[in-house]
Amino acid sequence: MQSLIAGPRHPSVRGGLAARLGVLLLALVVTACGAETDEPVTTTPPELTSTSPMDGQPDVPLNATLSVAFDMAMEPFSEATFTLKQGDTRVPGTVALSADGTSATFSPSSGLAASTVFTATITSSAKSTAGASFAAARSWTFTTGVAADTSPPRVGETTPSADTTDMAVNRKVSVTFTKAMDPLSLTSASFTVRQGTTQVPGSVTYGPGTTATFTPEAALASNTLFTASLGSSIKDLNGNLLAEPFTWSFQTGATAAKGPMPVSLGTAGNFAILAKSGVSSVPASTVTGDMGVSPAAASYLTGFSLVADATNVFATSTQLVGKAYAANSAVPTPSNLTTAVSNMEGAYNNAAGRPTPNFLNLGSGNIGGKTLVPGLYKWTSTVTVPTDVTLSGGPNDVWIFQTTGDLTVSAARRVTLAGGALAKNVFWQVAGRTTVGASAHFAGVLLCKTDVTLQTGATLNGRILSQTNVALQQATVTQPAR
Repeated sequence: MQSLIAGPRHPSVRGGLAARLGVLLLALVVTACGAETDEPVTTTPPELTSTSPMDGQPDVPLNATLSVAFDMAMEPFSEATFTLKQGDTRVPGTVALSADGTSATFSPSSGLAASTVFTATITSSAKSTAGASFAAARSWTFTTGVAADTSPPRVGETTPSADTTDMAVNRKVSVTFTKAMDPLSLTSASFTVRQGTTQVPGSVTYGPGTTATFTPEAALASNTLFTASLGSSIKDLNGNLLAEPFTWSFQTGATAAKGPMPVSLGTAGNFAILAKSGVSSVPASTVTGDMGVSPAAASYLTGFSLVADATNVFATSTQLVGKAYAANSAVPTPSNLTTAVSNMEGAYNNAAGRPTPNFLNLGSGNIGGKTLVPGLYKWTSTVTVPTDVTLSGGPNDVWIFQTTGDLTVSAARRVTLAGGALAKNVFWQVAGRTTVGASAHFAGVLLCKTDVTLQTGATLNGRILSQTNVALQQATVTQPAR
């Protein structure tokens, strides 16, 4: 067969070939310039990652402002996009979007009615800046209490903590508050980081949970003292200003951390075990750190032989080196637990939503016998640990493990930290069940969508944050240093 280029030289043939080639080249140019094709253009729809108040939340203050967070930047909202109703009656109010477009607030024009059920809705007209809409409207309900909230928010914890001397130069600065905050009040003007008197360029975001994060535009200078400050204009969702301006200092080290940014736990990080449905013990288990359940009551902390404190704010147990809190404990425990559970859910969503893993389906889910370096790992299957596993890295390095299935550690097997790696920097996001076998040892923070079981003699250096229940069968849980 003759090639088209070396084919017959008759003028009509050459002319026809030139024409065809010209059409082909024109088509390539038009396609490269972005002309329409038969292939549809698809964009990822935005997702609602958290709401305040939460769905089903009781005793919401009468002066509450509503807030929602998204997994991507959104187009400006209107009162038709973010609505609040009392029955069929529309509640008038003002809608605003944060500077980065990932949070929106609804401020009622007047105080909400007491002891009343309200329904909030984000309609399907809400769009991301990429032009993608919700697949369907999202609604949730809450019930007001009988009074307004006038207590000021306070700082719960900071990362890095005050007087840190070796912060990794490529990490962010964050602060967790004791209450849900107004995201519009958290900006690069109200949350600043300075090197001496020079302000560090950067941006501020709010969430997950009650955590605000300052992201420097570039790596921080090494071996340098920095000062972070929170201004008095910062306020919570009930309009209460920060109790007082807050400032803390820290120093960078000489190295950068490996792996992704750590997952902010917010006030959920105050607990060794936090669950929504309950925590059970086959005596005698041992928990070092605080334990909490919400919206479950104290009766769902079983097997601990709890003794209520005289104030009923918390309870104690001979199996617990710390305090136990429940949704029916005395004030301020219920609201503190509501915030902690919201932070727990936000941390789970944050860990699950981290993109572009360094390792995908490593070992087809069997990680036994492996030494794992810092990074983001993702599995679309169950993860098993049939033989010992080592996580090797430095004290500032981070591991995030994502799985859409279960996590199972076989009996008498170990997850070991090496090279200075710290349990507080290891995050296991598990969509299914987690089972740590008899006499096995586990390390890291468990962020679990469902239940967690530690079988007889199992030990854990880390935290268990479960959105259902936790079962300890003569097991030991020790929370890591923060």
